[in-house]
This record gives sequence, C-alpha cells and structure tokens, in this order.
Amino acid sequence: MQNINKGFGLLFEMGCGKTLTAIAIAGAGYQMGKVERLLIVAPTSVVAVWPKELQEYAKFKYTCKTLLGEKKQRIKQIDDLLKFPFKALKVAVINYESTWRPEILEKLKEFDADMVIADESQRIKTYDAAQSKAMHELGDQARYKLILSGTPVQTAAIDIWSQSRFLDKSVFGDNFFKFRGRYAIMGGYGNKKIVGYKDLEGLIKKEHSIAFRVTKDEALDLPEQTFETRKIQFNQKEKNLYERIKKDSYAELDGGGHITATTVLTRLLRLQQLAGGFLVQDDAQKPQLVSRAKLDALADIIEDYVIGSGKKLVIFARFIAEVKAIMELADKVLPKELKQVAIYGDIKKEDRGDIVKQFQENPKIVLFIGQIDTAGTGITLTAADTCVYYSKNFNYATYSQSLSRIHRIGQRNCCTYIDLEIEGTIDELISKALSRKEDMAKTVVDNWRDFF
Repeated sequence: MQNINKGFGLLFEMGCGKTLTAIAIAGAGYQMGKVERLLIVAPTSVVAVWPKELQEYAKFKYTCKTLLGEKKQRIKQIDDLLKFPFKALKVAVINYESTWRPEILEKLKEFDADMVIADESQRIKTYDAAQSKAMHELGDQARYKLILSGTPVQTAAIDIWSQSRFLDKSVFGDNFFKFRGRYAIMGGYGNKKIVGYKDLEGLIKKEHSIAFRVTKDEALDLPEQTFETRKIQFNQKEKNLYERIKKDSYAELDGGGHITATTVLTRLLRLQQLAGGFLVQDDAQKPQLVSRAKLDALADIIEDYVIGSGKKLVIFARFIAEVKAIMELADKVLPKELKQVAIYGDIKKEDRGDIVKQFQENPKIVLFIGQIDTAGTGITLTAADTCVYYSKNFNYATYSQSLSRIHRIGQRNCCTYIDLEIEGTIDELISKALSRKEDMAKTVVDNWRDFF
C-alpha cells in the first residue's frame, strides 16, 4: 500500500478467492488510513453480489451503495455516500456500462475514490472502448487500483494492454500502438491484422510484475464443490408486476376456500416463471417474455467462462420456455464456430444419449442446456466443471441429483455452481428450502403464507 498511483492484478481462476482477497486488501487500506472511499466496477450481474460478499467477509466498518436504477438515483446514491457522517469505508459499486455516461463519470470523479477495483477486468480489454477509457480516467485519479480476473487475456495477448494501462501505465506505456508495435506481428490486408506475437515471454514477465496468478490446480485446499449466488434485481416495472401477481395469489388463497398443495404450487409456479422472465396469462398460448434480467446475467457468465476461459458450461432451467430462451441467447452470444446442445421434455429419449456424447467429446460444443426434471438425472456431463442454475424446482432429490451431473467419476477439477436469483422473489425461498434439504411440495399447505 506504499506505492502511490500504482495497481495490482489478482488473476485468480473462479473459486480461488479473488473477491475475499480484494476485500481484505481494501480493509487493510482502510485500517491503515490510506483508503476512505472505494469504487468497485463490475459486470451488471455481479454488482449486487458485492454487498453480500462485504457483509460476509468485511471485519471493518463500511457503508455500501450499489449504483443501480435511473441516472438521478445513481447520482443521489453517490451524494449520500459523500455525506455519510460516520467513520467507515465508503463503498460504491457500479456496472461497467454506466461508468462512461457523462454525468455519472463526472460524479464518480467527484467521489474521488482512493481505490478502484475492476472486477472481471477483461471487460476493459478493448483499448478504445468507452468504458475502457472511462476506467483509465478513474484509475489515473485513484491512489490504488486492483483488477480481478480469471481470464485477463480472452482472445489475444493484446487484451492485456488496456487492463495494465488502468493499473499502472508505466508497465506497458500510455500508447496502445507502441505496445502493439512492440509485441504484435502485423499482416493481412493493409498490414492491419495481428497475425502473431513476439517476445511473449517478456510480455508475461512484465504483466506478472504487477499481478499474481492463482489456478484451481494450485489451490490445493479448495473444496471439491464451490457454490456462488448471483443476485439480480428487477427494474421497477418488473418489481411492480411481480408484487401484483404475488398479492393476487395471496388474496385467492386467503379467500376461505379449501387449500391444497396443488393450488399453492400452481401459484408458486407462476411466480417462479415470472422470476425467470416469463408471464403466463390464463388465456395465452405460450408464456410471454417480460424480463431479460436473468438472461442478461447469464450472457455475462457465458462471455466470461465460455468465450473468455475456453471452458464448457452446463445450464439447468426448470421450464421449457426458459430453456428455449437460453438457446436463443446462446445463438446470439457464441462465436459461429462454437455450438450448443439441449435436452428438455420435447427431445426424444432415444436422441438424448447422442446429445450427451456430443457435449462430452466435441470441443466445439461448449454449452449444455438442460431442463432440470428431464436432464438432471442419469447422465454424465463431466466435460464441464461449472454449472449454472437459471432456475430450480421444488424437489431436493432432483436438485441433489442434478449437482452430480458434473461432480462424478471422470471429473478432474473442482466443481463450481452458480445460482441466478432475482432478489426479493420466490427464487430466494426455493434456495433456502433446498439448503435445508426440504421438498417444498410437502410443506406448502401448512406454510403457504411464508411464500407470498
């Protein structure tokens, strides 16, 4: 913490503790009197994770604001932090896409963070992107900086310049084209395409002079299974819709009629479908997509851990509409050479074995999308070591079985599970019930008011 206007990279693979380490560093800076204001910039789907991580790990006084919502609301939250009257680390968390918006960028400069943390810093790999330039400005103003990434170089060694420029421009210089001339071999039409690299050993040595790399293989004390929750927020319109349906469901159940497990579960299903982004109208032919909150969060994960890390990924969802929406998303975000496979209720049983085999053996098939009740048992998906739960069902036995699709004989890596949960919805209640190893279908009649 003694160097002025210097930065450092925590290049930890997922599950190796980079968030915990970053919180410890920020906390040490605060206790030493070096850091009073902390700015954390993260992908949108990760912004809401940071307050939870701080609550769990921070053993120092802090106050935290997530800068979400309308522009005026974000600016007010920064003002509230600046006016906070008590001694505590003032923490602002914002998504990358908002940092370069003129009024917000000026307000972030006024916040004048002592430390800036760039979480999943590969998001600023493009040297001339608006959010990269904004981060360079904020980094130049800050006294201390951290980048957190398991994949700092996603597609090319050239990706490291912008991230290093944010940390410490003395390492690779302040000019991207000089950096490219030093390490890249140009060719192709007009001599404008990178066709190779030179002195990569020297580049890596310089990069590691301000960074520390940790892989899962090196972290020998890691548990075999790591669980992570991505908290996602509805916008106000989506919140209002969810609350309306929730209140209507309560009113129907509280109307004095005979309550059965079926009547309660039917209404819970409707809430869960809405948490997944779909509104099911009574007279509609099919569910209507009314929210992309979870899909956007999933797109972040696919970008980071499939496109960025070159790994395969398993995604489970409860409803066919969700599975098909995820398939459409994958078609949009995956490069043309990478493919997906899926198993859900409409897929013939005799075709499923070949689908699993393709995922296990074909390096170009990087996503397996499964309906949890259909694909959560009896198959092996050890080509992946990471599994995302877009949504889960109410049955603990089915959930437990689905965990074992990647965590079984043949798996050589630690397994990571990521739950996508809409904050303040049925998603959280389902996760709590499953953590207690409960089958909700057996308890909803007696405890139905707990869910609405």
